[in-house]
Amino acid sequence: MSFLDLKGKAFLVAGFANRKSVAWAVAQTLEEEGAKVLYSVRSEKRKEELLKLLGQRDVFVCDVENEKQIGSLGDSIASQLDEPIHGILHSIAFANYSEGLKPFHQTNRTDFLQATQISSFSLVELANSCKEILTDDASVVTIGISSTEVTAENYGYMAPIKASLEASVRYLAKSFSSDSMVRFNSVNAGPLKTSASAGIPGYLVNYLYAEKLTYRKQSLTTQEVANLAAFLLSPRSSGINGQGIVIDAGMGFNYFDNEIVEASMKLK
Repeated sequence: MSFLDLKGKAFLVAGFANRKSVAWAVAQTLEEEGAKVLYSVRSEKRKEELLKLLGQRDVFVCDVENEKQIGSLGDSIASQLDEPIHGILHSIAFANYSEGLKPFHQTNRTDFLQATQISSFSLVELANSCKEILTDDASVVTIGISSTEVTAENYGYMAPIKASLEASVRYLAKSFSSDSMVRFNSVNAGPLKTSASAGIPGYLVNYLYAEKLTYRKQSLTTQEVANLAAFLLSPRSSGINGQGIVIDAGMGFNYFDNEIVEASMKLK
């Protein structure tokens, strides 16, 4: 038996988009450990696009903006799977900067509410929809950001939304504890090179800057994030609940790195 003890256990990976996504890296890690992975994607079109990659794996369509679809996802899974699932990875986020990046106080209402629904509240609805098909000691993991306190201008309004996601993790952990041992945690990752991040205006410059801030001078990898997520999904992390685990290669503690300080002074 491997250390993570995932062989033969079933997990739902929600939010899979492409090979570069965190969701795919986590799914691959789970499968390598012998787990059965179910996938949910946002549309039939996306399901068809991923057919070659996913092959005969179980894939469910769930647009989290559609209340009926997310509300019936648990039932859809139960109808095809004759066993409960041991965990869920929630890797869903979206921001529509319809008017471009603006100062936070000028945030477009429609954009903000849509992003909140997709990126944060979907975790609550997903957990509720799948509650009856989870084992009593299942683990639910979502993907957050390494700091919701840093005011990154190029991230727009998403940091406050990620803060609500992290708060929801704690409230879900408390809520589910009334009648189960289901755990909720978030992997709070530093900047990653993914297709989703590539769509953020000005992201590349901040990504390269963040790399310089890590102790090792190498950016965080998607696989490193997947490794932490797999651990939190496993029974080996049974004592961890309601937490946001930061994984950023030390970036958050290295603001006064000599190389960065000297480089900034030369610019003046």
